[in-house]
Amino acid sequence: MLHQYHTMVADHQRDVEFKKGRWKNKMARYKDEQCRICRREGQKLFLKGSRCYTDKCSISRRNYAPGQNGQKKKKLSEYGTQLREKQKTKAFYGVGEKQFRRYFDMASNSKGKTGEVLLQILESRLDNVVYRLGFASSRAQARMLVTHGAFEVNGHKVDIPSYLVKAGDVIAVREIRKDNGAIKIAVEENGSRPVPAWLEKDQEKLSGKVVTLATREDIDLPVEEHLIVELYSK
Repeated sequence: MLHQYHTMVADHQRDVEFKKGRWKNKMARYKDEQCRICRREGQKLFLKGSRCYTDKCSISRRNYAPGQNGQKKKKLSEYGTQLREKQKTKAFYGVGEKQFRRYFDMASNSKGKTGEVLLQILESRLDNVVYRLGFASSRAQARMLVTHGAFEVNGHKVDIPSYLVKAGDVIAVREIRKDNGAIKIAVEENGSRPVPAWLEKDQEKLSGKVVTLATREDIDLPVEEHLIVELYSK
């Protein structure tokens, strides 16, 4: 019986180690994929937080597209150029195709230039605002923290990353989450990072206010949004 018990324990341990290894490999592939996205677009999209500001960034070391023929210059067609702009914007904000299309439809039915309104909507996402305020090192981390209920809007817990904030909204770290290690590290690392003019930040209270919605001049994304409009208008 004792031998059988030890055999079961050993089998369980091997199973755990296998799963750990598989998880590590999966995460390594995920992190590498983020770098491949930036290399494919030929510019930093700041998908990996503080790493993107260091010499460890893949763009700094290998500023060419991934793959065997990555260093060969390819001339894109009109459609290819439009598609790349859309894919780059989706990657920048971490949004899927279905949701991105829904945002485009919202923008096209709103007053103003469709492309600029689209970017304004994307900037208004709660996960993006959390990142812009410096409470997370990347939009991916901000999305995770929001999902785990670390933030509140106007005093109410909101755990939906795609929640769209409005002018006057106050976003804050919930009291029970202020000791969260990831948030503490992010706040310390991003303390000197400038906050966009459309937001106000209270470093001590770990809160921020949406003064007004972002305008095109406030958005630092190097994208030609009119190409996205042209793509969806076909």
